[in-house]
Amino acid sequence: MKVLVAGGAGYIGSVTTEMLCDAGHEVSVFDNLERGHRAAIDPRAQFIQGDLRRPETIEAALKESGAEAVIHFAAYIEVGESMRDPLPFFENNVSGSLNLMKAMVAAGCKKLIFSSTCATYGTPEKMPMDETLPQKPESVYGESKLLCEKIFQWAEQIHGVECVFLRYFNACGATEKYGEDHSPETHLIPLILQVPLGQREKIFIFGDDYDTPDGTCIRDYIHIRDLAQAHILALKPGISGAFNLGNGDGYSVKEVIDVAREVTGHPIPADLEPRRAGDCTRLISDSAKAREILGWKPEYADLRSIVESAWNWHQSHPAGYGDRSE
Repeated sequence: MKVLVAGGAGYIGSVTTEMLCDAGHEVSVFDNLERGHRAAIDPRAQFIQGDLRRPETIEAALKESGAEAVIHFAAYIEVGESMRDPLPFFENNVSGSLNLMKAMVAAGCKKLIFSSTCATYGTPEKMPMDETLPQKPESVYGESKLLCEKIFQWAEQIHGVECVFLRYFNACGATEKYGEDHSPETHLIPLILQVPLGQREKIFIFGDDYDTPDGTCIRDYIHIRDLAQAHILALKPGISGAFNLGNGDGYSVKEVIDVAREVTGHPIPADLEPRRAGDCTRLISDSAKAREILGWKPEYADLRSIVESAWNWHQSHPAGYGDRSE
C-alpha cells in the first residue's frame, strides 16, 4: 500500500516506518521535526515536511503521496507537560487531527490507524484493562486523545473512513537503527539507562508503599517492534475500532531497574522519593481483542529483551540522534 506516516520522525513512527518499508509498502513520512528527528526517518521513505496545524501542508502531502492509508502518530505526548500547559495539546493534538481528517475526506483516503493511549481510561475499574472500560481520562493528554477518537468515530460513521484506535501501554525498546530520544526524557527505561551512560548520577523511585509485591508501581511494557507490527496488521481492510496493546504482564519499577543492572553491568544507584500525584498502582493490558482480530502476537515480551535492545541502541547513539532544533 501507499502509506502516509504522520509523525514518522518520532520514536514509534520511525520504527513503524522502518517495518513498513521492510514489508514492501510505499511509505511517505509527514513531520514538522519540532520534536522528531530527520535522522530517524528511514531513507527508503519519502520525507514531506509539514505541520498538521497548517491544513494546506497535509492536503498537499496526501495529494503528493497518493496515500491509501494514514498512520497518525503526530502529537504532543508528555502527561505532566499537558497539565502545566494544556492549550497547546488541544491545538496540536486535536486541531491537527481534525485538519488531517478533513484532508483525508477531501482526498478520498479511507483508512486511518490512530496512535491512541491507555490514558483515555484514567484510573481503571478492573484489571487487566480491556476495551469495554469507560473512558475517563485524568490528564489533558488523555483527554486530547479521546477527543480525537470521537472526531474519527463520527468521520467513520458519516464519511466511511475506516478508523482503528490503538491504545498503547508502555512503549519501549529499540531496533538496531531506531530508538527513543525525547527532550526532556520522561520514560523509565531510557532514564535508567542514562545512569550507565554517565548522563545522570542515579535514578529516582517515586514511592515504595504501593500494594504490589515490592511496593513499587507495576506497568505493562511493550517492545516497539511489537507495537509497530500491530499498526501494520491494522492496515488490513475491514478492521476498525479500538484495540489495547500490551503484553498482559506487568513489571515493577524495581524489577525494571534490576534487569537494567544485569544488562548493563552497572550498579545504577536508586534513591527513594515520595509518591507522585496521579500514579496508578498497576496498569496491565488485556490485549485479547488485538490478538484475535488483528492476529497480533508480541514476539519480544520478556523484559530482558526489551532492555537489551534499548541499551544496545543507546550505546551506539549516546547523544540520541544529535539533531535537536530546540
